[in-house]
Amino acid sequence: MSAYDRIARLYDPWSVSVVEDVDFYVGEAMRSGGPVLELGVGTGRIAVPIAQAGVRVVGVDSSEGMLAIAREAAAAAGVEVDLRFGDLRDPPVDEEFALVVIPFRTLLHMQTDDDRRAALHAVRSRLKDGGRFVFDVFTPGADDIADTHGRWLEREPGIFERADWDEAARTLVLRVSGDGAEAELSLAWLPIERWRELLAEEGFAVEGLYGWFDRTPYAGHEDSIWVCSTASPTRTRPGSTTSK
Repeated sequence: MSAYDRIARLYDPWSVSVVEDVDFYVGEAMRSGGPVLELGVGTGRIAVPIAQAGVRVVGVDSSEGMLAIAREAAAAAGVEVDLRFGDLRDPPVDEEFALVVIPFRTLLHMQTDDDRRAALHAVRSRLKDGGRFVFDVFTPGADDIADTHGRWLEREPGIFERADWDEAARTLVLRVSGDGAEAELSLAWLPIERWRELLAEEGFAVEGLYGWFDRTPYAGHEDSIWVCSTASPTRTRPGSTTSK
């Protein structure tokens, strides 16, 4: 059972203020012409607007609870989103895509370089020639860590979160609680240079690196938004990996 199953109904109210990335990803989807694969589709916060823009989208997530919300959101919006249960390191899709996206820092759930490589390899093997890969992650600043470490903070009315940071290990345990639901989420971050290395190892060229979704050039920001293209022939897909 995914930790997100426990907060599936809480997720959208918890993240209701996160809207700055939607237009960015919809724009990338329209630019690609589709089809689009979203790994870590969650409740469809990005996938549904992409479908509303007329672009075919397939969404994969390892939480059945989140997928149930996404199906409801797609139905309410009157659009079709092909939603599938699976692990982003070995997504259950055989076709190739013009664009693969992993929004909202989802890659930070990959805890080791082996997991990160498996995820990037899965993306690379499912891209068409000339396709793009777009994702965002963060590298926390000292001020953010100091302001939030070990404290329960009310993110939205009645919804609380607590961040426990380990700077040496570059890990974050994020606890979310509200409306009788609670979950513990584990994330791990990397320096920008290490992301560059991993992307290059898996056959990606970085076309754009931004510090925010308005395409501000990256200059040491906490958030980083990556636009990548394929840089070398696709390699053989790895075998199945254990779901998170």
